[in-house]
Amino acid sequence: MNLRLPWLGDAADAPFPAPASARRHPNGLLAAGGDLSVPRLLAAYRSGIFPWYGPGEPILWWSPDPRCVFHTTRMHLPRRLARTLAASTWQVVADTRFADVIDACAAPREAHAGTWIVPEMRNAYIALHEAGFAHSIEVLDGTELVGGLYGVSLGRVFFAESMFSACSAGSKAALLGLATRLREWGWPLIDAQVPSPHLYTLGAQMLAREAFLQQLPQLLDGSAPAGHWRQRFGTLAVERIGRPIPAA
Repeated sequence: MNLRLPWLGDAADAPFPAPASARRHPNGLLAAGGDLSVPRLLAAYRSGIFPWYGPGEPILWWSPDPRCVFHTTRMHLPRRLARTLAASTWQVVADTRFADVIDACAAPREAHAGTWIVPEMRNAYIALHEAGFAHSIEVLDGTELVGGLYGVSLGRVFFAESMFSACSAGSKAALLGLATRLREWGWPLIDAQVPSPHLYTLGAQMLAREAFLQQLPQLLDGSAPAGHWRQRFGTLAVERIGRPIPAA
């Protein structure tokens, strides 16, 4: 990528450029360089910034405008998916197989030969998980992993990074299960970063970057302590998330 970008210093506390200075084309590209240490990643997410780059590229940092988000009280449940989930015996759990989830997300998809989850990214998010800030949501059919997602939680917002399906509706069940738990905890927002048709079917909305950044300080204030979610999340029967989700 032949672009002149602000280059981050080696120090983990080197400041990021203001998100408002991000490029319009490609949308949200803000800076390059730095590292993927836990302190750097936490500083990025607290500023509405995330890393995203491919093999052979330097670390690239993004803050797109607008931002793709889910409001946990306004998820959309398509009728066909509701019927599928109502008849399913799948269960949703958290932080039981983080490495398996991120590896499944990194696996090549039919339409894409490569992946942006390069080994350095994988190792960085496993370190975040071990520090209690990154979490995986697993959808299980017995002991088989049929879908899941992973991301970062800070305060009362979840920054979703990637998801996968080994069976039809597996990733959607993971996202809806996550939204169900977060709604119960009083967490209003899931940051999905960039949109896709898949996300729109579940109620994704576009939020101006300025509005997103204005909300962040309040959502990050009095943040829940870091730690694994295995006990806190518990086990959620997929049929529970097949019920209508009330609007705010």
